[in-house]
Amino acid sequence: MNKPLKIIKIGNSAGIILPKEILAKLRVSEGDEIYPLETPGGVQLTAHDPIFAYKMDLAEKIMREDRDILHILAR
Repeated sequence: MNKPLKIIKIGNSAGIILPKEILAKLRVSEGDEIYPLETPGGVQLTAHDPIFAYKMDLAEKIMREDRDILHILAR
């Protein structure tokens, strides 16, 4: 899987073709979205929206901290 990927022209843009092995590791297929993340080591591709994951982490923290209040509001 360490083979280089070639950048190709797609209309007025550029793109790369991801081999099926990489798609399988990401668990994505045609039509799915992937997200690039900037890391200290370069750019990482992920199938999970990092902004959504961050918001879910915040929501879980709030629900844990305010469990009693949320329980009363649920009544």
